[in-house]
Formats: sequence, structure tokens, C-alpha cells
Amino acid sequence: MNPERMRARGLEFDLALAASLADMRLLFNKRAADAPHRSYANIAYSPGSRVEGVAYRLSCPRQIFKMDPFEGAPRLYSREIFTLDSANGPLAAWVYVANKAMLSPNLKPARWYLEHLLAGRPYLSGPYYRALTQVECLEN
Repeated sequence: MNPERMRARGLEFDLALAASLADMRLLFNKRAADAPHRSYANIAYSPGSRVEGVAYRLSCPRQIFKMDPFEGAPRLYSREIFTLDSANGPLAAWVYVANKAMLSPNLKPARWYLEHLLAGRPYLSGPYYRALTQVECLEN
């Protein structure tokens, strides 16, 4: 959710806005390929839940291909189209979902990783942000 991280990865965007995905929840159950004792974010179907985040309008649709290597797509995550809710109305957007072979229960994200999600604070509701601050993390 960190706009600065998006820029550092070479993605050019001309709009960032708050968006959410209904009937999904945020999990930290995607095993890190570089450190199997920790996790990265994932989403999963959960009726009545909602995932909040940031939707970026890329300056060119082909910009998404710059993101795939950072997400390990298509091996670690698949890139799928979901309809997000936003103040601008429904948006069709690419969302990365962890591949089942990479899932492990009872993992925790590293503190530095969670900080990237928390950097999206301007785009998150107060309760959602506070819930993210309560995620138990590994310090390394």
C-alpha cells in the first residue's frame, strides 16, 4: 500500500485512491520464499469481511508487468481481476493472490513488511488501520 514503494519499483501511476474488496479478508499466510519462517499478505474469501487498500491507476496498463517480478507472479502469486469499491465507484483492478502451494498457517510478517502496509494510512479507515497496527510481527 506504500506509494513510495510503488515508485521505487519503477511503477508510474497518475492516481492513488482508497479502495476495498467486499467478502474478502487480509491474511498473513503466504510463506516467504526467501525466509520460510515469515509471511507475506494474502486475501481469502470471507463473507461479510472487507479488505481495504490502495488502488493505483497506472500510467500505462503494461506497467503491471513491472510488478509481477516483485510479487513472484505467476509462481508465488497469481494476478487476478477483482471489482473493488471506491469513492469513484466500482473499479476493475489487478489483485495478487497467493498460490495455494505457498500457504502455511501460523506465520507472521516481518515488522518492516507490515510498515509498508501501514504506510497506506491515508487510504485506510481508522478501524482498519488500527487493526493492522495490532498484527503480531517478527522483528527480523
